Amino acid sequence: MAIPTLKLKNNKNGGVLPNTKPVAVIDIGSNSVRLVVFEGVTLTPIPLFNEKCLCGLGREVASSGKLGEDAVERALMALRRFKSVVDHIGAGEFRVIATAAAREASNGPKFIKDAEAICGRPIEVISGVVEAELAAAGVLAGDHKADGLAGDMGGGSLELIDISNKSLSKGETLPLGGLRLIDIANNDLKDARKFIDETLDQISWLNKGKGRSFYLVGGTWRAFIKLHMEAHSYPLKVLHGYKINPESALEFASHLMKKSDLKDIQGINKISKQRRHVLPFGALVLERLIKKIEPSEIITSNYGVREGLLYSMLSEQDRLEDPLLSACENLAYLRSRSPAHAFELGEWTNSIFETDDLKETAEDMRLRKAACLVSDIGWRMHPSFRAERTMGAIAYSVYSGIDHPGRAFLALSNFFRHNGPNSNGFDTNYSKLLDKDMLYRARIVGGAIRAAHMISAGVPGIIPKTPIFYDEGRLVIELPHPYDALDGERLEKRLRSLGKLLNIETELRVNSDSRFFSFMNF
Repeated sequence: MAIPTLKLKNNKNGGVLPNTKPVAVIDIGSNSVRLVVFEGVTLTPIPLFNEKCLCGLGREVASSGKLGEDAVERALMALRRFKSVVDHIGAGEFRVIATAAAREASNGPKFIKDAEAICGRPIEVISGVVEAELAAAGVLAGDHKADGLAGDMGGGSLELIDISNKSLSKGETLPLGGLRLIDIANNDLKDARKFIDETLDQISWLNKGKGRSFYLVGGTWRAFIKLHMEAHSYPLKVLHGYKINPESALEFASHLMKKSDLKDIQGINKISKQRRHVLPFGALVLERLIKKIEPSEIITSNYGVREGLLYSMLSEQDRLEDPLLSACENLAYLRSRSPAHAFELGEWTNSIFETDDLKETAEDMRLRKAACLVSDIGWRMHPSFRAERTMGAIAYSVYSGIDHPGRAFLALSNFFRHNGPNSNGFDTNYSKLLDKDMLYRARIVGGAIRAAHMISAGVPGIIPKTPIFYDEGRLVIELPHPYDALDGERLEKRLRSLGKLLNIETELRVNSDSRFFSFMNF
């Protein structure tokens, strides 16, 4: 029996945005060599492919001045594979950058020459200042409102830079990478602490970070944060945007540094063995920085030099767009039944929030519009599991320009859209990230979308002509001709459900014939 083939016209690339060409970036770092192939030059960087090899190029640079032979061989082998992957994917643009180890080692130029022969293009050996600027650009790509100091801790160096109003101060590069510290201090934390303090004392402007955010970039600090999440049973396992207060970071750093063996640390098996031995030194650098800077909060950024490089390729106009709404618009395009209907929902629900009791801030409105855009991305899932599965998919989608409470809001709004706004069978872990008002708004948004879909069946062009509004103390949905036949028990029930939540009577106005429903009789 022949296996049937699925014929999809004009869709050779599957679920990839149209009019985009993949962009490949190879980052030759002091600890890892990584390839990331991004979907395109977009405001929210979406990886099509992501692979790293922990080569440890910078492990011996401080003591010997050279890249280790084994590390070089391992890196060149990784580059051969990465170049083949890039060729098969067919990237529209291909950039290769190298950082501290390659630029500082005496045999760095020979390594770069051999690497260029493999990659088939010039390799950009970037300075420490440029590395700091690209890391900061990555932070901005992930949080368009970023304000504070950013630190990118790699294997060979630490880059520090001030971000304010999307402008960057001159960056500093310091010899405080994890592998370099181990080499310099002969794997001794006490000697490393002295060297770190002496180095940081030379930076006069660190006090500018006092009372502001401190953004963590780099694999060692991401591993630190992952373990902190595990230790505190944090409900949303998304590193990007994870916030902790300085006291908690200091306490956990001290905990890691006291451990002679990390094997009993909760979640340590999720950290690669090559990364584990650097962790205490990453914790030590973070501890000394926090005490020196005195920031108000610590924020993790999953975006760094590679994403910053992509961000630098965007036009000035593209950078002005809202990154969250742009990402949600893309999700609606790729996965909803009708992107046009998703936009209509944002407009249709405006009037619900026009009362004094529900008046929105700019951020409230932004999250509501985003929730509407992603409200139909789970339509292909089985109805019995759609609410829970879609809630998780939304919480863990790739967004920028959103914090963890915002992710929880989008996820729970969608849950209520499927299971009803007065449902209590939702993931209480997500609800812990929201305050009472935010959770209430998520219920309202979900209930409104639920009612709208009973009118439109997800088809665009209908809800703009069947408005929802307040009139004489009631919440009204109007069904003028020719939409009067859309009247039905299920629509009435969903309208009453929304009215109950708003503590208001409802009215279904069908071709000028009104029927009133009291939430008290629901």
